[in-house]
Amino acid sequence: MQEEPFSRVLRVDALPKEGQAVTIEANAAERGALADFLKLPSIEALTASFTLMRSANGGVRVTGAVHGELTQVCVVSLDPFPATVDEEVDVRFAPRAHGGGARRPAAEPETVSMTDEGEPDPIVDGKIDLGALAAEFFALGLDPYPRKPGATFESPEEAEATVSPFSALAKAVKKRSP
Repeated sequence: MQEEPFSRVLRVDALPKEGQAVTIEANAAERGALADFLKLPSIEALTASFTLMRSANGGVRVTGAVHGELTQVCVVSLDPFPATVDEEVDVRFAPRAHGGGARRPAAEPETVSMTDEGEPDPIVDGKIDLGALAAEFFALGLDPYPRKPGATFESPEEAEATVSPFSALAKAVKKRSP
């Protein structure tokens, strides 16, 4: 199993019945490891504020926000520039179902609706990793094509028409046209 660059494990059974507010912050080593993993020049700050509430089925709902300050590389100029990530979090966790991992009998078709919530994330060995959750939402908030403010793409000037085998044919057709 790969070790997470940013990890804050919380035991679900230690969660108070009325819920719990948790704030986490990545230290310099964790930010560096996550920046390397995400191929970013640097992450200057990464914090997350969560509210954890127990659910009736033994699960947990985590809501909150992730905030990050980072340096990205412009896809146009290749210059590094500062950027910010702010992502809202609303994730359900549930204990893993026993029985070999099959959710439904093979004969029953699965119907998916865009309005349905997805399957909850698993609670593994009675724990959830809030650091991994924060890192996941931080990564989801990154601009996949970051552009430095003011950077514009200048297309190269068109080269003069090159001579091709069809150039002579085009000239011949022009001479025959009335």
